[in-house]
Amino acid sequence: MHNYTLLERVLFLSPSFNFEKMKKEMDGKTVLITGASSGIGKDFAYLLADTTAHLILVARTEANMNIVKVEIEKASATVTVFPVDLRNEEERIELLTFLHQLPDGLDVVVSNAGISINRPIAQSLDRYHDFTRTMALNYFAPVQLLLSLIPMLAQKNGQIINVSTINALLFPVPYWAAYQASKTAFDTWLRSAEPELKVKNISTTSIYLPLVRTPMIKPTIVYQNSPAMSPVHVAEMIGHALYMKRKVYKPWWLILGEWASVVFRLPLSLIVLKLVKNKQRDRDDV
Repeated sequence: MHNYTLLERVLFLSPSFNFEKMKKEMDGKTVLITGASSGIGKDFAYLLADTTAHLILVARTEANMNIVKVEIEKASATVTVFPVDLRNEEERIELLTFLHQLPDGLDVVVSNAGISINRPIAQSLDRYHDFTRTMALNYFAPVQLLLSLIPMLAQKNGQIINVSTINALLFPVPYWAAYQASKTAFDTWLRSAEPELKVKNISTTSIYLPLVRTPMIKPTIVYQNSPAMSPVHVAEMIGHALYMKRKVYKPWWLILGEWASVVFRLPLSLIVLKLVKNKQRDRDDV
C-alpha cells in the first residue's frame, strides 16, 4: 500500500482499496491498458501483478513496457506488450485486429493514454497540428477502439474505465484549449453512450482527476511544486472501480468548482479576461 502525505489524504480522499476483492474480480480476466509505459498506466499494471489477469499494455515506448512485463511476470499475471502510437489510425487498426483475435475475449478497457498541451492561441496560429494530435489521442483513439470493442465487452459483461480530468467539468481556462476540448469531447461521448452500454451489460467508470504527478506534467514548470496525486493513488482508485463498478470518482471539492462554474460564469469570465490581459501586458513589457 502506498503511504500518502497528509495533504494528499485531505485533498484527494478516496475509498479504501481492498486488493483481495480486486483479485477475486480480476483473476483470469483480460485487461487492455492504454498509456501503459509510465505514470498511471504503469502503476495500475503493477497493481494487477499478483492476480492471474492477462494484461495488454499499449503505448509508444516499447522498451519501458518490456521492463514492466518482465517485472510483473515474476508474479502471477501475464503480460502482452503491443507498441502503438494511438494517434495513428493505421496503428489503431493493427491493435484492433490483434484484440479481436484474443482467444478469451476482452473484459476491461482502461482508457488512460493522453496528451496535454499548454499554449496560448496566439502561439498556436500556425500550429493546427496541436489540435489534431490532441483530438487524435484524447478523443478519436478511444472512440475508434471502443466502437470496435463494444461487442467483445458485451459478451463478457465488461467494463470501460476512463481516466479523465476535472477540467472536463469546470469552467474552461485559457492556454489549454487543445487539451480541454479533446478531453471534454471523449468525456461527453462516454457519458452520452453510457445508457446504451448499460443495456448491453457494459459498465462504465469515469475518474475525474486533478493534477497527478506523472511525466505529462513535467513541461509545465508551475506544476512542479503544486499539490498533486500520486499515480499509485489513482491506480488504486481504478482497482476499486473494478470490483465496485462505481460510475464516477472525483475529488470531494470538485462539486464546489462545478457549482461556481455555473453560478458565477459571468464573474469568472471577467476575472479570466483580466488575468489574460495582465499576462499579455507583462509579456509586452519584457
